[in-house]
Amino acid sequence: MSIKALDIIRKRLEERPDELRRARENGLKVVGWVGYNVPEEIIHALGFIPVRIAVGGDDRLVEIGARYASSKTCVFIREIVGAFAENKDPYIQQTDILAFDATCLQNYRAAEVIEYFFKKDVVVLAVPRNFHLDEAKEYFAHEANEFTRLLEERAGAPLDSARLAESVALYNDIRKTLKSIYTFQASKENVISWEEVYDLIQAGELLDKSEYLSLLTQTLDELKERQHHPVIASDDGDSRIFLSGSLIPRGDRKLISIIKSVGGRIVGDDLWSGILPHLDLDIKEISPAGVALGYLNRTPHAALPYLDLESDRRLKRLQERLSQFKAQGVIYHTLRYCDPFTFKAKETKNVLAKSGIPLLEIHTEYAGSDYEAMKTRVEAFVEMIKIKSEIAEEQGVLVDA
Repeated sequence: MSIKALDIIRKRLEERPDELRRARENGLKVVGWVGYNVPEEIIHALGFIPVRIAVGGDDRLVEIGARYASSKTCVFIREIVGAFAENKDPYIQQTDILAFDATCLQNYRAAEVIEYFFKKDVVVLAVPRNFHLDEAKEYFAHEANEFTRLLEERAGAPLDSARLAESVALYNDIRKTLKSIYTFQASKENVISWEEVYDLIQAGELLDKSEYLSLLTQTLDELKERQHHPVIASDDGDSRIFLSGSLIPRGDRKLISIIKSVGGRIVGDDLWSGILPHLDLDIKEISPAGVALGYLNRTPHAALPYLDLESDRRLKRLQERLSQFKAQGVIYHTLRYCDPFTFKAKETKNVLAKSGIPLLEIHTEYAGSDYEAMKTRVEAFVEMIKIKSEIAEEQGVLVDA
């Protein structure tokens, strides 16, 4: 039985591009944003309609993007550039202003290319490399104020603190509800799958935020009605897979479909296109700087360097999530030329090995030429986890006997 609220969300996504077009005809402006540390609450509070620009899975657009950006740029960025070049994506067509952050330096390169070649109005938020230092936080607060000033110029009005407080409260409610929904997807009963929750999260990047919160609340109510106490259990017979690494944006479902086709069950992720950005965002002060620092103080994006493994919050959060969702193995997904995630694959594997958690690194792009090779490797990994689980179960029975 399908969840009614999810069906409504799918329908609303079909209607959303025309809705944005009508809103723009009535004088509203759409801000398309790309990145990890873009403070969306500020965009929303200024009266803009925030929409995340995130496309993937189309190798044709990657090739178009390579005409404008280096072929050594990651495929996600090249596809975004290609989508702007082609200008057929309905959300790109309805975007008035673009907001990029420089968390990933390739993101910054995309902003330059799109502004230069396609004459788009682009605002860039600078992000410090050593994000954990006090000096870095002071720098980022300054950059957030400048980012806000540039958006205020385009809005034709200053940011109102009361509206910012309302936006922060709205987004906090969205994050809280999403986290509650997420606890159901990894349960033994599986009333909602990880794939459905992942699509639900990404739907929120496009829909009106107040309506989205209402639909999330409906979704959560339906889940509670079907399963009163979502207990995460590992004895459901599945090979429980956790997804990590590079983002998996809308349109890119190659790896996800492969995992499902070979009998694996995804029970969690720490992707920045998934639940990770919503987990630990704590805004302590209602101001542009306060909102921005809430973003910077979250679990950090892997594009930002951090050399001390013992205090790396990204790795700590990953281990917490693996334990929470009783994952039996990690598939670490890296996109071609997504260097920060590629460089961190080995250190992640080594850290998890201490806890006995196996990790499979999949290095891919958006072409379909590696599909069968990926499927073979994922199938072997899933089978290995299954066998390991069966052996552990047999040994447990013997010990009990």
